Amino acid sequence: MDVSRRARVWRHGRSRSRERMVFDGWIAGAGTSSGTRLVLGHWAHSPFGPFSDVMLERGDGHRLLLAPDRRTAGFVAGTYTFDEVRIVPVGVEVRGDTWAVSAGPLELRFTTGRRGPLGLLLRAVPRRLAVTPAWIAVVDGPARLLRGVRTRGSAGAGRREWYGARDLRPVRRVTASYDGVGLGALAAVEPAVRFGFGSTPRAPCVVRVTTTVALYGGAATGQGRMEST
Repeated sequence: MDVSRRARVWRHGRSRSRERMVFDGWIAGAGTSSGTRLVLGHWAHSPFGPFSDVMLERGDGHRLLLAPDRRTAGFVAGTYTFDEVRIVPVGVEVRGDTWAVSAGPLELRFTTGRRGPLGLLLRAVPRRLAVTPAWIAVVDGPARLLRGVRTRGSAGAGRREWYGARDLRPVRRVTASYDGVGLGALAAVEPAVRFGFGSTPRAPCVVRVTTTVALYGGAATGQGRMEST
């Protein structure tokens, strides 16, 4: 069975069960000179099928989720924390090193550079090892040297998450606008975003990642005001 395409149910202890949901794709994080920080999730395989979503945190701290439908919006908003949730069409096109993202009021375009030593190191780890909770626990310590980064932790609705990073490329250029207003030049992801227990690295980058989310009994309730456009 391909665990990247469907969920598994497994036992934890003697009496509680938890469903493990696996999302395989990319997470991109970048800051802008306006103070807005952006996090794109681009999932090739997930229990919901392929989808993409964007999380934004403005300079004033307002946290916004842009998601393509109520099902994915409910799940993401139940796992992370937002002040506002908007359901909008989310499209991602990747051509070589250039990514183009359209998500309702947001237009985002960024270009990646050549992978550095960290990206080469991540690629050298076999996938079967890189996505296991035991390995992710081992690398959580070194990952914390990157300010705000965590590879495992507690999420909303009693969930647990593990991030198995498998590659990393730097983001070199960004063009972004929201409601037609430019967000400024590329900048560090600073301060760290506050959607969950960890942030993307301070240096803008795209990470190839397998994310595992363990659910304990019952569906999560999304947070924040939800609007459709």
